[in-house]
Amino acid sequence: QVQLVESGGGLVQPGGSLRLSCSVSGNIFAIYDVNWYRQVPGKQRELVATITSYDSTKYADSVKGRFTISRGGAKNTVYLQIDSPKPEDTAVYYCNAHENRARGRDYWGQGTQVTVSS
Repeated sequence: QVQLVESGGGLVQPGGSLRLSCSVSGNIFAIYDVNWYRQVPGKQRELVATITSYDSTKYADSVKGRFTISRGGAKNTVYLQIDSPKPEDTAVYYCNAHENRARGRDYWGQGTQVTVSS
């Protein structure tokens, strides 16, 4: 069984910083991408950042230059560094792991709330 556990959410002031963590464990295919999504009530889940199995990264235009996705040394932990957050970054943030193979599976964490407010 595959588990994704997020942590690090909370309340942060505009212009501050916050780091989210996603720990991946269990019987997942060795090659997988990790994505961070976010969702606010009444809206679709939005892809925020991706790190591939080869450590290339991609970002939504709305977060470029402020968010950084990276892997930890053990490779099974992925971080999302949020710098200079804005109130519109307030959302529940979800970690997703996508297996890079034919009929690869998707796995999701439980989500962590990030609230940007003064």
